[in-house]
Amino acid sequence: MSSLLGPDGPSLGGFVCPVTVTAADRWKLGQLAPGATIRFVPVRASEAPTPTTVGPARRASIPAVFSRGGDEDDGIIAGTTSSDGSTTVTYRRIGDDNVLVEYGEMRLDLALRARAHALHHALEQHRPDGLIDLTPGIRSLQVKVDPARLPQSRLVPLLAELEASLPAAQDLVVPSRTVRLPLSWDDPATREAIERYMHGVRADAPWCPWNIEFIRRMNGLDSVEDVHRIVYDAEYLVLGLGDVYLGAPVATPLDPRHRLVTTKYNPARTWTPENAVGIGGAYLCIYGMEGPGGYQFVGRTTQIWNHRHPLTAQGFEPEHPWLLRFFDRIQWYPVSADELLDLRADMAAGRGRVDITDGMFSLAEHEQFLAANAEDIAATRAAMEEARSEERERWAAAGEFVRKESA
Repeated sequence: MSSLLGPDGPSLGGFVCPVTVTAADRWKLGQLAPGATIRFVPVRASEAPTPTTVGPARRASIPAVFSRGGDEDDGIIAGTTSSDGSTTVTYRRIGDDNVLVEYGEMRLDLALRARAHALHHALEQHRPDGLIDLTPGIRSLQVKVDPARLPQSRLVPLLAELEASLPAAQDLVVPSRTVRLPLSWDDPATREAIERYMHGVRADAPWCPWNIEFIRRMNGLDSVEDVHRIVYDAEYLVLGLGDVYLGAPVATPLDPRHRLVTTKYNPARTWTPENAVGIGGAYLCIYGMEGPGGYQFVGRTTQIWNHRHPLTAQGFEPEHPWLLRFFDRIQWYPVSADELLDLRADMAAGRGRVDITDGMFSLAEHEQFLAANAEDIAATRAAMEEARSEERERWAAAGEFVRKESA
């Protein structure tokens, strides 16, 4: 099933996005109704008209798309290497008004996140005319521009020039607050979401009827108490914001031994309670609002979005309604389900409090920690990987992969 993500879509997410509607033609998305048919026509980004050229007065007279064919570069505009020569940098086209800057190979590496942050900071300082928005990911930075003022033909050389001036990733030292949040373990609201999934979507999924037991199996742990211990012991570093809407963080434990890895729901849930906490892949997410979802539940917490904004709320900055920042470190403390309901009521009324302590994150110090504990980290990760291989074998024996192919 194809999805067209409009301006109300999340800034981060798991959709594979092979094509992007050009900026001047997005007005057509607002005219779609149930039963309408869509045909995508490939165009060259350099020949796409700008939104200012195709204004409201001209739209009705040119509903067609005229094209001599699309770009034949697989979406890769250019490439370079980092200033120290250690990391490849790829510039990918996203329509005619965005460029995605990708660092290195597809793996979880905080040094790659540091490079994306350094470019993010440089662009905010430089602030070229035509820059609209910057969205960092795990190892990437999406740069949104006004193509009439800053076309990709000028943007990419500018990005390469800035890249050459950036410091080494190991020099990164950034503000990093410790944000302590309550976590109601295996909360009744998440249990209800699993029950709804089993009744309405799929009852025989490997992660049903209990996501926490599934997490245990996927990581080779002896008991669900081990899952509990690891989640509460971990410090989760916020790498991205905006996954599944409303300031939802993408976070990962700083200690790789705490990185519980799971698959996501497939097919996805149709309902997830607000502020449910789940794990998908190696990442933790807090759902900012009710909606669909796929992360494996561990519990529920308090609000991470100030619904009272622009009214102030303790812990939230007055400039914007989201709680967390890039490179915040989330720590959990246990509360009962009833205690969480009281805390959520206080937050909703503006009486709540969030325990936040200022600090700094140094990539060099983190890499020293990794080096000092390399042997134990490698052994722990190897055991977890072996458990996932065994789980996949159980799936194969149960016909899970055959079922997916048939679907």
